[in-house]
Amino acid sequence: MTLSVLAPVSGVAVRLSDVPDQAFADALVGPGAAIDPARSGRGTALAPVDGTVVKLYPHAYVVRTAGGAGVLVHLGIDTVQLAGAGFELLTSENAEVRAGDPMVAWEPAVIEHDGRSPICPVIALDAQASALSEAVEEGPVAAGDVLFVWDV
Repeated sequence: MTLSVLAPVSGVAVRLSDVPDQAFADALVGPGAAIDPARSGRGTALAPVDGTVVKLYPHAYVVRTAGGAGVLVHLGIDTVQLAGAGFELLTSENAEVRAGDPMVAWEPAVIEHDGRSPICPVIALDAQASALSEAVEEGPVAAGDVLFVWDV
């Protein structure tokens, strides 16, 4: 079965290896792609797949599909240090969501102003890099576009 993983935010797709965090850049968390988000005021990060919200923090969330595939969206680098400041949760843990549903409201420019990178890694948890295809690794991407396809 293939799973289309959607871009949770609009911006410019970048290679995971270009993320300014070694754990993500070296794919230690898992394979995927990243998005350097648009800085046009308050934005909304979307669910990348249909499923259940199994983890929800202001700066990150995981949606697990009915088939057990988990996708992590991390909003910025080192944003856990903000303790939720600048983020607004729009859903809750254990909620059932559809791909494209709003998850978290945030302002990437505010994250960047504080000296952090607002780049957003989107990770296929417990996946092998070879299971991902059609990854958008460079160029513009809109929230809701297919970011990569996962052969689960």
